[in-house]
Amino acid sequence: MASNARLDHRNPLVIDTHELGRRPGAMQRLTREVDAPRDLGIEGVVGVPDGAPLELDLRLESVMEGVLVTGTARASAKGECVRCLEPVGLELEADFQEMFSYPDADDRGRVIAEPGDDAEDDEDRQYIEDGLIDLEPLLRDAVVLALPMQPVCQDDCQGLCSACGARLTDDPDHHHDAVDIRWAALQGLADTMSDGEKDEMSGDVPRSARADEKQEK
Repeated sequence: MASNARLDHRNPLVIDTHELGRRPGAMQRLTREVDAPRDLGIEGVVGVPDGAPLELDLRLESVMEGVLVTGTARASAKGECVRCLEPVGLELEADFQEMFSYPDADDRGRVIAEPGDDAEDDEDRQYIEDGLIDLEPLLRDAVVLALPMQPVCQDDCQGLCSACGARLTDDPDHHHDAVDIRWAALQGLADTMSDGEKDEMSGDVPRSARADEKQEK
């Protein structure tokens, strides 16, 4: 259910329906370009940058219950590839439709609509306030549904190497020689033994051995 907070007609996402009137069947088409509001998209994943151009094509239809708003939003969204973390850019087109109901009002124009039989449905209902409708909540829902939950730079992106972080799409033959950790200790022992054999072959005699030789003489 709508709150009693007044909408600001200067907000570009607030639409004035006074010109449309309340005669059922009346229709009005609007086209406008506005600055995208903050956090329009999926936080930390992909979205329309704050202040980026946002094109709106709107159709307002007056019906018995209120005003039916049908529209399309177009903008350029930016994000990060979930596989390789490279920047991703995509053209967004989000369609939306919502019924904005006429509320009962007192002589001061304040909304006093009472909840209907289904309180849950009433909470989800959008209302016209003083002839104004706010498109921002509707727009946010539409954009989130239109954006990919897991954006990728390209469909066949191979992601990053788990060992060194290299981008695999740039180097399809990239690989690392696998080493079985069960053999690592034995390999170290083998290397030590090999070093000892090299010392014997080079003729190096330990000092203790040379001292014993002198005593015998």
